Amino acid sequence: MNKTGETEYCRKFLIERLPEPLTTASSHLQIFDNYIENTRFRLRSIRDPHANVWSHVFQQRVAIENSGRRATKIVEMHLDEGDYKVFENYGGREQRNSGRETRKNRYFHDFDHHAWRFDVYLGDPTGVIIAAVEFASFADSEQFEPPPFAMIEITNDEFFDGRNLITKTSDEIRSEVQRLSSMIEPMIDE
Repeated sequence: MNKTGETEYCRKFLIERLPEPLTTASSHLQIFDNYIENTRFRLRSIRDPHANVWSHVFQQRVAIENSGRRATKIVEMHLDEGDYKVFENYGGREQRNSGRETRKNRYFHDFDHHAWRFDVYLGDPTGVIIAAVEFASFADSEQFEPPPFAMIEITNDEFFDGRNLITKTSDEIRSEVQRLSSMIEPMIDE
């Protein structure tokens, strides 16, 4: 995670559960995102639970116009503990207490020669699992055929951006997932 002004080409999907061979016991990172109100900034803390090592990042993500949100500009600064404590006043402890934090476990796995990341949200919003796959170019993202586990694409849906999810109730999230699920055409066996 050393991105400074890089462009990320990505597609995102809601999924029901982690695809095999992943389980919730698989190797993962714990991510705590604290969104600074009325900005596009977040303070991210990342914990490797196996090594019990923490890292901290100050980030800004901006969707690139006319990309259908598949291309995002990412600016990121890695923080040491001293820097983190200064920024924590803006996006840390106070934000957690006011409900501006999301917590998730992030898993990684390769499927069909594509590197995927899977975010399993904990606490509020609970039960949301977002799968994301990155590409080398916008053209590669256009040509991608999602695997069967990636049925509901949310790449262009701002509702599921982390900074928006923190403002949603469990009922609102469940309702939106049901709405999107109802739009999927059932597969017909031939």
